[in-house]
This record gives sequence, C-alpha cells and structure tokens, in this order.
Amino acid sequence: MQQPVRAIAFKLGSVTLFVVMSSLIKAASGHVPPGEAVFFRSFFALPVIIVWLIARGELSVGLRTADPLGHFWRGLVGTCAMGLMFAGLGLLPLPEVTAIGYAAPLLVVIFAAMFLGEEVRLFRLAAVGVGLAGVLIVLSPRLTAFTNHEMDAREALGAMVVLGGAVCAALAQVFVRKLVRTERTATIVFWFSVTATLLSLSTLPFGWVVPAPREAAFLVLAGLFGGLGQIFLTSSYRFADAGVVAPFDYASMLLALLIGYFVFDEVPTPVMLAGAGLVIAAGVFIIWRERQLGLERARQRKAMTPQG
Repeated sequence: MQQPVRAIAFKLGSVTLFVVMSSLIKAASGHVPPGEAVFFRSFFALPVIIVWLIARGELSVGLRTADPLGHFWRGLVGTCAMGLMFAGLGLLPLPEVTAIGYAAPLLVVIFAAMFLGEEVRLFRLAAVGVGLAGVLIVLSPRLTAFTNHEMDAREALGAMVVLGGAVCAALAQVFVRKLVRTERTATIVFWFSVTATLLSLSTLPFGWVVPAPREAAFLVLAGLFGGLGQIFLTSSYRFADAGVVAPFDYASMLLALLIGYFVFDEVPTPVMLAGAGLVIAAGVFIIWRERQLGLERARQRKAMTPQG
C-alpha cells in the first residue's frame, strides 16, 4: 500500500540520522583512525538491526543467504567506501564531503551499464555528465594544491579520498542490484554489517587507539544511529516508490551545511555551493527520468495484458 507521506518521513529521518552519524565520526576523527571508526559504526549497528529483524519476524531470513560470496564482495567494496568517506571527514568540511559523495548515484548509472548491461539513454547520460562536471567544480579548488604550494595538500588528499569513497559506494550499489535478484533486503542489511565489522578488524595493525570517553560515546552513537538510519531507509521504500523518496536524499546538503557551520565552524564557498547545485540538479533529473520510464513500462505491460 502506497503511503507517500509516511515514506518521506522515514526517508528524511534516515537522511538526518546519517548526517548526524557522519558528524559524530568527524568529531572523533582527529584521534580515532578510519578503520576503527568503521568497526564502531558497523558493530554497534548490529544490535539495532537484529532487534528490528526480530520485531519483523525476519531474523531467520536475515541469517539465511543463497549468495555468501556476493555478500562478501558487496561488504568489501562497501567497507572500503565507508573507510574512505570517514577518512575524508577528517580532512575536509562536512558539506564538501557530502557534495562529493553525491557522485555515487551518478556513477551507479555508468557502472550498471558497464557491469549489468543496463541501457543508458541520452538523457540520463547527459545528466550524468552535468553532475560529474559539478563534482569537478567542487573538487577544483582542492586539486590546485598539487601545483600551488599555498594550498593545503591535506585537503587535496581528502578530496581524492572522498572521491574514491564515492566510486566504491557506487560499485557497492551495483553489487546490491545483483544481490536483490536472489536475496531479501533484510539479508543484505544484516550481512553487510557483519562483513564490515569483520573486515574493519583487519586495520588493527595500522594503529588503533583507545578512544577517550567522549570519543567512545560519539562512535557508539554513530553505530546506533547508522543502524537506525538503515532501518528508516529500508522502511521508506516499503511505503512508496523510489522515485517518490529518492530526491529527499539531497536534504542531507542542507543538514550538512547547518551542522558544518554551527558545530564545526565551516563556511561553504560559492564554488562548492555552485558545484553541489549542479550535482543535485543532475541527480534529481535522473530520478525523475527513471520514474517516467518506470511509469511508461508499467503502461506498456498493462496494455499488453489480455482484458476480460
């Protein structure tokens, strides 16, 4: 049953939780390495997800999988995406990380055509090009650090790290598209958290630290909020089509700007805002186009169905 208001409320809730989660990770990033942050984010999301599965009577479904190798590859790429994004949060302002992260859904269009054989028509390809141009605009001030010694090389590294995270996030979505053919959503959500928790432990030799009580609290909350955000996100797509709720992803920019300004004293530049605007416009157009194509395919199927 379609309940768009409820779906949008869940979507906005998930967006808020994920931005707050990123803010908590950023607050701890000065002392806690990214791999350790990934562990806290993944491990403390598990109790929330398990309780949710029990409440829905899907715990046995969440534990059962027909494609363990597929979950491993999705987990590996997704964990890399998370680690790179967390590393970027320690190097760049929160709104900038958010804006560069918007490259992921654009890259999904390209990767789905390359690896899944999905058709990409001219309109979507043009929108992807515009969106990626916006990402380059956001990146451009940081990349001059390689030729301008007055710029901070740390920020240039941060831009590259976050872009790498967006690439990995897009690849992870391609793996998810393959998994949904045989696996339930509950299974994908559960095994990603398990895989990310285990994989993050491989970063132990690279200098984990004992977090201060305040940092530990931030990291635990990040895990709990991340798990709850995943549940809200999943729930939003139960009550409305993706075309209805997906555009609300971009509310994260407003939240990131507010938190960045009031919490981290980060003032966005006009260049960053202009680039982010292009990326958001391209993303919304792609979502709208996907919805139109979906409605067109539905009408065609209905017309081909024998009547009477």
